[in-house]
Amino acid sequence: CWEVRKHNSSEWCRFVRSNPDCRLEGGFLDYIEGVFCVFPPRLLPLAVTLYALWLLYLFIILGVTAEKFFCPNLSAISTNLKLSHNVAVFSLTSPLHGVTFLAFGNGAPDVFSAVVAFSDPRTAGLAIGAIFGAGVFVTTVVAGGIALIKPFTAASRPFLRDVIFYMVAVFLTFVVLYFGRITLGEALGYLGLYVFYVFTVVLCTWIHRRQRGEGLPPPGPWEPEMPTDAEEQESSGANSGDYGEEYRPLLPSQETSLRILTTALSPLDYRKWRRKPWYWRLFKVFRVPVELVLLLTVPVVDPDKDDLNWKRPLNCLHILTSPLLCVLTLKSGAYGLYQIQGIFPVWGLVMLVGSVLAIITFITTSNEEPPKYHCVFAFLGFLASAMWINAAATELVNILRTLGIIFQLSNTVLGLTLLAWGNSIGDTFSDLTMARQGYPRMAFSACFGGIIFNILVGVGLGCLLQMTSSQLVVKLEPDSLLVWILAGALGLSLVFSFVSVPAQCFQLGKAYGVCLILYYLAFLCVALLTEFRVIRLS
Repeated sequence: CWEVRKHNSSEWCRFVRSNPDCRLEGGFLDYIEGVFCVFPPRLLPLAVTLYALWLLYLFIILGVTAEKFFCPNLSAISTNLKLSHNVAVFSLTSPLHGVTFLAFGNGAPDVFSAVVAFSDPRTAGLAIGAIFGAGVFVTTVVAGGIALIKPFTAASRPFLRDVIFYMVAVFLTFVVLYFGRITLGEALGYLGLYVFYVFTVVLCTWIHRRQRGEGLPPPGPWEPEMPTDAEEQESSGANSGDYGEEYRPLLPSQETSLRILTTALSPLDYRKWRRKPWYWRLFKVFRVPVELVLLLTVPVVDPDKDDLNWKRPLNCLHILTSPLLCVLTLKSGAYGLYQIQGIFPVWGLVMLVGSVLAIITFITTSNEEPPKYHCVFAFLGFLASAMWINAAATELVNILRTLGIIFQLSNTVLGLTLLAWGNSIGDTFSDLTMARQGYPRMAFSACFGGIIFNILVGVGLGCLLQMTSSQLVVKLEPDSLLVWILAGALGLSLVFSFVSVPAQCFQLGKAYGVCLILYYLAFLCVALLTEFRVIRLS
């Protein structure tokens, strides 16, 4: 499909429609046909601008879904299953808990993007570029930024553990790329290595607790205590109906169902809106439509609240909207639009069953007290938010492939730049904020512990889901020298930290941060020069 720009502009649409390689797998919009058939050639810059804005908005959708809906429901599921935050380790970075299970929400966009990209051999380079590119970015720019903001002493054992596991994961991926394929055993090996990593984290926590001789696990260097960010909780869409102490009515009063519904669906906290700067308000305006749609379709259970965030009219509506969302986003609506016996659509059946269950739930429950089965809504919210992330990731991969065709760029360079930067921006801000608030050790630990999940589960699960009973091998042929530069740069950055951090007695200052950032800039220059064939093999 890359050949389309070499033809006369009058032939672009005919070429795209007749070339099977120009067909996008999955997704709701055909971006390639849109840019070459819907927009006339003279308006190509306008089409690219609109695609770029939509790309940025997709990153907002991914971030909001993971932060406000996916993570809280994951926390509620863990609480209901009686799992501690250390045992249920989904080790990814999180603004509040460092290397703990709650941070799985931050890694969900990366993993879903990798799974979607691996689903098509033409976009596998996007997944490889994004996973390696995010690894280089986080372990150099983010880690270096933390050291620049607040020099600190790193936690020795967690740091060495995470870097060793990450180097093993990178070496395993290097071997897989060398042979150009990944087998069933190797895909399971990725997932097995992550399970072993989780076991190691739990074991280290247990040993640390035994050494201190305390009944409760102490706030170790990889999971220190941190004060609650009350302002952020106040601003959460699911919590926007809560009153601060000074606004709480003196006498308790029963709210009507309509009042509860309108309050629960409001994504704005007007008191916070008034005291925030203009740029925060501008960004919030773009987030409001996303948050409103998510509030309508994704339930959130909050174990920290007395009522568990039970909003009877809204939760009853979720019984209808969440399953409907799942069937309409699965395989881009292919299953939802399927007609049973050629007569009745699946989405109609889901609406019928959901409406009956919603009415029964509304009749048998009250506004004041959540039902005993309220924990089921956490699983429903987890599934619905996962489907939202998967749908957004599919559109993200398709639009990046389209931009690659327009600008004649490889999927690998798009992955290591746009996709890696977009998926890492949330982690970057949260880690740097933690460092400014006085928690640089936790932020630094998150840099190395978090991305282990991305590479092991992203590659392992992404390839495993593409295997069938007749095809137990996924081809991962590196399409250029750039892949090897990318893998080598990540490995070299890890070796540099593995050697230099202990050499400094784990006391990291501004010199270490400057070296890491300069390293990333040099890597980026080499990568771009390789992409534009200034650097190439003879």
